[in-house]
Amino acid sequence: MDNLTPMQRKKNMQHIKAKDTEIELLLRRELWKRGYRFRKNYKQLPGCPDIVLTKYKIAIFCDGEFFHGKDWESLKVRLEKSKNSDYWINKISKNKERDKAVNQELLLKGWTVIRFWGKDIKRNVVECVHVVEETIFELKIENGKDDF
Repeated sequence: MDNLTPMQRKKNMQHIKAKDTEIELLLRRELWKRGYRFRKNYKQLPGCPDIVLTKYKIAIFCDGEFFHGKDWESLKVRLEKSKNSDYWINKISKNKERDKAVNQELLLKGWTVIRFWGKDIKRNVVECVHVVEETIFELKIENGKDDF
């Protein structure tokens, strides 16, 4: 059930951003503070990753729980009870499929893909940066390079 009027819901939905979201800014700020340089919303890669560490070939996506279907089975049950259930179930299912396809395409091109949920970034951005740093460390070991 929706607690908002159709006009209120429309206004809320119009203000949902695709770029420079709060979670992206939190993660970017912490990466920058630690000396990592990156590209943002890198259009040269499939899926236009939110953050790209080109030096290490790492693509990072900051996904919102609702639009990317976190805990999809329980969310789907909740959505089935809502007004516009067919639309939302279809939309989120396609988003999940697209995310999977983008991951595959990036992996085939030799990129490492990291996806973070928005709430994980908000709760503990330092832990998210540690995941990125561990990935960089593993790539350095894999490639046998210190200056990588």
